[in-house]
Amino acid sequence: MRTYDLAPFYRSTVGFDRLFSLLDRATADASPGYPPYNIERTGENAYRITVAVSGFAQDELSIVAKENTLTIKGEKAGSENGKDKGEVLYRGIAARAFERVFQLADFVVVKNASLEHGLLHVDLVREIPEAKKPRSIPIATGATAAPQVVNGSAEKAAA
Repeated sequence: MRTYDLAPFYRSTVGFDRLFSLLDRATADASPGYPPYNIERTGENAYRITVAVSGFAQDELSIVAKENTLTIKGEKAGSENGKDKGEVLYRGIAARAFERVFQLADFVVVKNASLEHGLLHVDLVREIPEAKKPRSIPIATGATAAPQVVNGSAEKAAA
């Protein structure tokens, strides 16, 4: 049951609709706890998501990065009951399909992914383009404040 009504915020704010949509999704349903995962910061602009996917082979996992979302899916290739391995008396190891969706910040890209010892590691890096980085603007003083002539184009324009 939802106890917070975010409708007044939608009416009184401009440009924060994505933030309130994320809050809506976070409070609507608690995300399932399967499979467990960690999010680590490995550098100033580097991150790693580690998902426990024991029992899944590399071809049974898929990673899709689209816009600002990273989706990790796992599906078992076939039913294990059809294989002549014997009858399972108790199933305590989960082998069900899963889908985990992570919201990524702007300019975060997936660098690589690796599967080792039942853990799926997805490495992310935030790469801010040069056009978006802050730059220092020099301040001119009185004598150097005059505009500079490039290739004599100002003389040609005046003539």
